[in-house]
Amino acid sequence: MEVAKENVRQEAHLLIFPAPVQGHISAMLPLADALSFTGSLRVSFLNTDHNHRLLSFFSPSQYSRFSLRPNLRFLSIPDGLSDDKPRSAYQLSEVFHSFRTHSMDSFRTLLLSGGNKDSDDWPPVTCIIVDGLMSYFMDEAQALGIPALVFRTISVSSLWVYLQIPQMIEAGELPFPADADLDEHIKSVPAMEGFLRRRDLPNMCRKAAKADDKELQLFTNFAASGMRSKGLIVNSSYSLEAPILSQIDSFFPTTYAVGPLHALVESITSSSVSATLLAEDCSALNWLDAQPYRSVVYVSFGSLARLTQEEFLEFWHGLVNSGHRFLWVVRPDLVAEGTALVEMAGLEERVRLVAWAPQQEVLRHRAVGCFITHSGWNSTLESAAAGVPMVCWPWAWDQLVNSRLVGEVWKVGLDMKDVCKREMVESMVRAAMEGEKAEELRRRATEMAVEIGRSVGEGGDARLNFERLLRDILSLSLCAPIA
Repeated sequence: MEVAKENVRQEAHLLIFPAPVQGHISAMLPLADALSFTGSLRVSFLNTDHNHRLLSFFSPSQYSRFSLRPNLRFLSIPDGLSDDKPRSAYQLSEVFHSFRTHSMDSFRTLLLSGGNKDSDDWPPVTCIIVDGLMSYFMDEAQALGIPALVFRTISVSSLWVYLQIPQMIEAGELPFPADADLDEHIKSVPAMEGFLRRRDLPNMCRKAAKADDKELQLFTNFAASGMRSKGLIVNSSYSLEAPILSQIDSFFPTTYAVGPLHALVESITSSSVSATLLAEDCSALNWLDAQPYRSVVYVSFGSLARLTQEEFLEFWHGLVNSGHRFLWVVRPDLVAEGTALVEMAGLEERVRLVAWAPQQEVLRHRAVGCFITHSGWNSTLESAAAGVPMVCWPWAWDQLVNSRLVGEVWKVGLDMKDVCKREMVESMVRAAMEGEKAEELRRRATEMAVEIGRSVGEGGDARLNFERLLRDILSLSLCAPIA
């Protein structure tokens, strides 16, 4: 797809800057891939030095493919932390604080130097797309005259809930007592009155004891910060979240619903893209090759979620007792306290444990029958695009909204939030893999996968929004200062 360049006074150079977390990098790299593939502009993808090293080491095939594209490159800046400093879920606040404190000067210098960290022949940065969790970098770019768009890696439904926190407080629905009925519906969030319960609100809403709770304010500000940008980019589409997108549209200068981006990239480039900061164990695919059709339960709780020892064992026994084969991603840091050691005797043929897996390929594999997930948005989209039913056990943040969306709105999965008992795990696995309920979930999941394919295909709503985004980036580049 070519876009006319005759009115562009300088070559467009887009800088894409994700938050320093795997899920955010994984969501935004496909956008860099798709935009650079058009050949209409140059794209720089900016990471921290730490994550850049991990990405280049653990995703060599992606780097090799991207190296053949002269208009896409990778840059990095320091995050202020030593290489041996942990960057897990429990250190995220420290990571973000250090990043904001120590990286702003490097970011400003990079912009002022035209992005030419290596003094090459690239043109100056004319537009940036910044992660919505890092609005301070957006403000810095716009102060320098460089137009900025904000990318939110969460679902539109979750973003809408965050935006509506002040309205929930005003309506007296937040905060609520610790012993409140969690199944009571929330009525002050437009377009979600019919399905959103207290139980489905992000965990900071459930924990808040007073209206001026700092964490409530923080996430409200994150959500609203995008209003200061030139537009909002979301990894969703009208085929997935139409009613909520209609609400969001009135809050931002313009909205680009271009997802699921991993599916959009495949439709545009005929290649898949993934980004991992962990070593993938591809032997999982070989093991799946030997399993019967739709016989395997795939289990993964993403890159950040952590289980207690008790939760881990409850899932283990529930899965074993279900009688089904399962492939479980057990990261070295998955269990917060204790170990992930289990007795495998007699289970070797139907159980496979790996430290990390190529998830998109796993979900597309014929042997996979359902996905037990933490309901992170990337995982949710990948499962939906692959037509795989989900059993949702959300861990934190937006995941609680996502699991309700999957179970109650899309009806492609089962929501078992707030429960971690082996009997429930076994029951949910059986429901998703056996009998009439499983058939119903598979039918709806297949329909949704077809809908997603249409959305990202030629003439689909996500593809048209992507093309509009490209045109607008080129137009915004006209407003950038000439170096």
